[in-house]
Amino acid sequence: MTYNLEKFLKGLEELQIELSDNQIKQFIRYYEMLVEKNKVMNLTAITEFDEVIEKHFLDSLSLIKVYDLQKEVSVMDMGTGAGFPGIPLKIAFPNLRMTLADSLNKRILFLQEVIEKLGLKDIDALHARAEELGKNKEYREKFDLVVSRAVANLSSLEEYCVPFVKIGGNFISYKSGEIEEEVANAKNATFLLGGKMKEVYKFDLYEQKRSFVVIDKVKGTPKTYPRKAGTPTKTPL
Repeated sequence: MTYNLEKFLKGLEELQIELSDNQIKQFIRYYEMLVEKNKVMNLTAITEFDEVIEKHFLDSLSLIKVYDLQKEVSVMDMGTGAGFPGIPLKIAFPNLRMTLADSLNKRILFLQEVIEKLGLKDIDALHARAEELGKNKEYREKFDLVVSRAVANLSSLEEYCVPFVKIGGNFISYKSGEIEEEVANAKNATFLLGGKMKEVYKFDLYEQKRSFVVIDKVKGTPKTYPRKAGTPTKTPL
């Protein structure tokens, strides 16, 4: 099947990202696998090609607005779901050492298939809950960058993600445009977890208002965090 790549190429140009023909093919193959698998399990409500390009692929890659993705850094995508933003970031920036984590094994099995079919290297997909994985010495405070597009309030997301960030690293949350109240409510969580608010970067992606919340990890996260399964969501810090 042939696809109209105009929107994708224009979006990449705006982000100043150059992809090879092979990388474009990897994105198309990923799209096809996503739509095929979506027939038997719920991965995304968005399946039309241009919409996936805009709301999943370009949205994932827009991280380049706030972070230098050309560096060789270790990245964790927490609550990756169908692989966003981790897989698009890995395709576009093969230099990233990527770990995808999700609590639903069916999604992880799909992502392992994607990794294999696309021939991606230096990328793992882990079936784990953040609350348990965050206590594991192999992963705790081991990543230069932790990202998440997961739908949760910022305080809860920070508790899930900041424990994995090295001191001197960053946690970046993908959010919709209206974020002021959420950021204000998360001040306590940021402080308790060893973080410091660096910036809230707002931008438009087509008709969508989007923002990145960038947090610097300035000191170690106390051993108490993350709290036991479900607690960060039920009773945010």
